[in-house]
Amino acid sequence: MGFLFHSRTLMPGAVLTFLFAAAAVVSFVWVPYDTTVLEIANRMKPPSWLHPFGTDQFGRDILSMIMVGARTSIAVALVAVGIGMLAGVPLGLAAAAKKGGFLDEFIMRANDLVFAFPSLLIAVMITAVFGASALNAIIAIGIFNIPVFARLTRGAALSLWSRDYILAARVAGKGPARISLEHILPNVANLLIVQGTIQFSLGILAEAGLSYVGLGAQPPTASWGRMLADSQTMISIAPHLALFPGLAILLTVLGLNLMGDGLRDLLDPKLRRART
Repeated sequence: MGFLFHSRTLMPGAVLTFLFAAAAVVSFVWVPYDTTVLEIANRMKPPSWLHPFGTDQFGRDILSMIMVGARTSIAVALVAVGIGMLAGVPLGLAAAAKKGGFLDEFIMRANDLVFAFPSLLIAVMITAVFGASALNAIIAIGIFNIPVFARLTRGAALSLWSRDYILAARVAGKGPARISLEHILPNVANLLIVQGTIQFSLGILAEAGLSYVGLGAQPPTASWGRMLADSQTMISIAPHLALFPGLAILLTVLGLNLMGDGLRDLLDPKLRRART
């Protein structure tokens, strides 16, 4: 019964996420049409059997563009979340282990400083120095993810440091680093997994936003945000140019959020007891 409840959000979310992930993987070996070939004679064609999602202002197949754009969005968001977790989780564990000390204060104030600069502003600063690219979008989103995971890890870890089994580990002679690795991290992993799916969806939105304003992936690399930006002046005569990439972003983010909610309900023991 509990699994059925969790599946109300977990399964639909997982299916949506799987579909777009599968489209991204398949695009490496096959797409209906070559996205680098321009066919001006077929520009802005409405959806048809030959082009299920229609064609854009350059005659490129929109379905193919969305498939290729999926791997751009997923890759940028996935690597950015990985950067956030790899840097933020150790910082959060270290801050919790040294609660009230200099290291804790330094890490938390540094997090506050990063939070003061939105990912878009960080991307603007990075772009001003290195130029606009998908790599710089990854760096900008990844930097913004670091304090998110650091704060979450610290807050969850602080509630565990007063537990009896942590006191027993201290008595056994284990140091803060070993306790954090062997006892704290495994007990906060479920929270990190759930937060990872949420940050993944936010990363896709951030990548689309950065590409929309020209700070993300650059042509000829396909990107959902770039597709929306290119379609904004022609939306009145060819609404499908914006409709399908917009739906791709919406459904992917929805799928990840539903999956995150389902994982939270499934992994959180307090919610699990409440459901039973």
